[in-house]
Amino acid sequence: MASKHPLPGSERTVEQGSKLIGDCDPAEKIEVFVMLRRQQQAQFDSLMSRIEAGDPNVAPLSREALAKDYGAAPDDIAKVKAFAAAHGLTVVREDTAARSVVLSGTVAQFQSAFEVKLEQYQHHTAGTFRGRTGAVNVPDDLHGVVEAVLGLDNRPQARPHFRIRPPFRPARVHQVSFTPPQLASLYQFPAGDGGGQCVGIIELGGGYSTADLTSYFASLNVASPTVKPVSVDQARNEPTGDPNGPDGEVTLDIEIVGAIVPGATLAVYFAPNSDAGFIDAVSSAVHDTANRPSVISISWGGPESRWTSQSQKAFNSVLQSAAALGVTVCAASGDSGSSDGSGTGDQVDFPASSPYVLACGGTSLTASGASITHEVVWNDGSEGGASGGGVSTAFALPAWQEGLSVTSTGGGKQPLARRGVPDVAGDASPLTGYSVLVGGMQTVVGGTSAVAPLWAALIARINAANGRPAGFVNPKLYKAAGVCNDITQGNNGSFAASVGWDACTGLGSPNGQKVAGVL
Repeated sequence: MASKHPLPGSERTVEQGSKLIGDCDPAEKIEVFVMLRRQQQAQFDSLMSRIEAGDPNVAPLSREALAKDYGAAPDDIAKVKAFAAAHGLTVVREDTAARSVVLSGTVAQFQSAFEVKLEQYQHHTAGTFRGRTGAVNVPDDLHGVVEAVLGLDNRPQARPHFRIRPPFRPARVHQVSFTPPQLASLYQFPAGDGGGQCVGIIELGGGYSTADLTSYFASLNVASPTVKPVSVDQARNEPTGDPNGPDGEVTLDIEIVGAIVPGATLAVYFAPNSDAGFIDAVSSAVHDTANRPSVISISWGGPESRWTSQSQKAFNSVLQSAAALGVTVCAASGDSGSSDGSGTGDQVDFPASSPYVLACGGTSLTASGASITHEVVWNDGSEGGASGGGVSTAFALPAWQEGLSVTSTGGGKQPLARRGVPDVAGDASPLTGYSVLVGGMQTVVGGTSAVAPLWAALIARINAANGRPAGFVNPKLYKAAGVCNDITQGNNGSFAASVGWDACTGLGSPNGQKVAGVL
């Protein structure tokens, strides 16, 4: 047998607060997601640098061209299949465009194939999961070929970024709520129903009930959009009936997008909540040749430090493919302020911190009639949640953020040295939140996970009107002055709002007409 060496970036440590229960059942069947290198990487990098610079002469690649020129090489796939056969593993599916091979086998077979030990752990919030420590090992002939091996462990990777309005009513706070069409109107979205567009929505658990959606859209006098559940890695639309759980997230996302672009198709990708499931869900949406979403909304994430560098790189590479295809990806920046709930100081949320994502932060909104009277950083205190934002430790400063600075809550200003989060914002406080219907109950929800679908719906309207995708929008938004409502009051913990971009609300909340003008 060929000697094996650690796969760079695959090291795992024991999750803080986890307790080892014992070995996994060696006969248990599992699936593992293997991601391969990109063909013509240098050529792809030069294409990406033009896209990142906002070069207007770069046309989006077709999904077919991306697969042919920048997918996995047939030789590389053959090597992985030979490795699988040598270890008694079955190939469940292979996807040249997504550069992925999914393998199936027993715990014992995978332990031998990748020289890892898989054990059961218990965690007070994550429950019981299959984990590993140390690195994944691959043979010499797969070094440089395989970029990531995901799914050996299935610890929950992300959390949904939504907050249900607490049932208390502080006397001082005037609580209001808005329907998605009301917010679209306050934010001056251009007219349209998104006809002909597909919006991809990523979900890592829970589900929706058609009855909820039908009665919700009817209550708004809005046509029901076409909603298509897409199963990834055996996960499916499985509502639990608990609005406080993932069902709240799933339903919120669909109701916000659907109410604003009822003419669009909503493809909802259900995947297991693990790094493998999350990446495979986004990859499935990006490379979906049946539904072909032009915009993808992600309301899930976790602190950067919780990701292995192999999973972060693999995910970022999928997001690069989205940018090359002209698919806009909107992601929630998190609901726990500048710490992202990490318990270890300031952190930003991933995938929002990827430079290939439009990271969506949160505001608290007051309106009178048809206009916004006051909008500040969403910060309802430690129990109530706050807009995620800050400076990435994983990603370098993108060209379009050069020259910006970060304002700290103490008033100090520092040049932005790495990727700053978020890019934009929108109403997210549950106290000024979104009226939705979940599990047959009318409720008010906030969180940055409401802002990602809000921006996704805006971009779907713009795409429908233009007859082509807006694509990777970040360079255009940063170059254009005044297309967002600048938020200059409030903080998210360590960072304060300021004139221009800030690490709480980014460039600000949308003026839909102006955003449409620059896209």
